[in-house]
Amino acid sequence: MSLPARPPTADVQLFLPDEASATRFAQICADHLGAGDTVLLSGPVGAGKSHFARAVIRAHLGEDTEVPSPSFTLVQCYDAGFEIWHADLYRLSHSYEVAELGLEEAMGKALCLIEWPDRLAQIPPDAIALSLAMAGDGRMVHLSGASPALVAALKSAFPE
Repeated sequence: MSLPARPPTADVQLFLPDEASATRFAQICADHLGAGDTVLLSGPVGAGKSHFARAVIRAHLGEDTEVPSPSFTLVQCYDAGFEIWHADLYRLSHSYEVAELGLEEAMGKALCLIEWPDRLAQIPPDAIALSLAMAGDGRMVHLSGASPALVAALKSAFPE
């Protein structure tokens, strides 16, 4: 018995000059993300990981949705007709602590937006990786493992 083939994926790197473009980037991503997707958010403190997660959640639940930081709670969950888990693993000391959160069970079922994924013991093989870095007044983003449709939508919205 063979495993089903993984759908093709693609990468994109973009410069986002301001907060509005970062929000638009996240909203476009949200249009292509849903139950079962895991997005690994990497980058230094202040690079925009939480901003991205908040914008994705609000794209699914409405702009007025309160989206607190999970820095102290570690995980915030939302119901968008499917579960959305926003996790911030920065304060974890050991990867075994992730199991206590239930996050591993959520991956593959819920939309999981995970900040500081280097704390995970195991990275899901089909996870989408989003790396953010400061670049002047804006951000450089590198998205890998995304669907070709998402990459095409981003390239259309942010021509070079």
